[in-house]
Amino acid sequence: MGQTPEQTVADFAIGSGKLAQMGSLLVSLAGGEPCLREDLPQIVREVARYHFPFVTTSGWHVTAELAEELFEAGLWGASVSIDYTDPVRHDRARGVKGAFERAVAALEHFSKARKHAWQRVNLMAVLLHDNQDQIADLIKLAAEHDAYFMIQPYGVRKTGSERFRNGSAGVSSQLVHLKDKHRNFLSNRVFLSRFDQALKEGVPGCRAGQAFFNIDSRGDVAICVEERSHPVANLYRDNVADVVRALNARARGNTCMDCWYNCRGEVEMLYDPVALVKSLPTLFFDRGRPSQIKPDGQGGGCS
Repeated sequence: MGQTPEQTVADFAIGSGKLAQMGSLLVSLAGGEPCLREDLPQIVREVARYHFPFVTTSGWHVTAELAEELFEAGLWGASVSIDYTDPVRHDRARGVKGAFERAVAALEHFSKARKHAWQRVNLMAVLLHDNQDQIADLIKLAAEHDAYFMIQPYGVRKTGSERFRNGSAGVSSQLVHLKDKHRNFLSNRVFLSRFDQALKEGVPGCRAGQAFFNIDSRGDVAICVEERSHPVANLYRDNVADVVRALNARARGNTCMDCWYNCRGEVEMLYDPVALVKSLPTLFFDRGRPSQIKPDGQGGGCS
């Protein structure tokens, strides 16, 4: 079988317009590696007409020129994935020599390319079995490049490997302590406080299909990225009302507790009244560049 063609810029324009019937959404452009596409700035521009486009990248293909083009096109934010501050360990994990150097350069490119205070740059890390001692240094690395830091636990479902399930006690308390200590640690405090539970037994109440959903390169819609092999609708063939109904129907039978990704935990906190109140400082105060955050926590940028 031949490879399925990816969506064209015109397809993204149509899809973005259809999704606008649901309201303005945070649209994560991830992969794979989105920066492999030479037309990524045009894609971002079409998504940004109605939504808040966000790119997650390894940083390998990010140049100063590309970062400029993406932010000029209306990119809301960019996350560069780095799991170790040791270049050798990072390169070994990615299987490419020079991966760490390229990732750090990407952070710098994005940080310098921002056009508006509301545009975000993050260093995104995944908590693994062997990098818990790296987190504080990763936060500092992000700060050195005027970037925020965010983290999520590894999902066992992604590979089936249990060795990535960090079961050591005190992960949550360590992360919350680091958040209190470092103003550029952006992850939600309540989200962080549930890492221990997520890593040991799982967090119930997943809102996949309601609070978030996944669209693949063919326009197939699934309740989450890990369910992409079981789509419930297609963004191009189906009208938006039918897509929403299909997502809601599939979500009602969802009892999965296999992940605690950012797309799940960070978003679901906004549906919990107590967690929402605790999230207000992050939502309304920690805005703009980390270097613009004033000592009292008030953001220096505009919303």
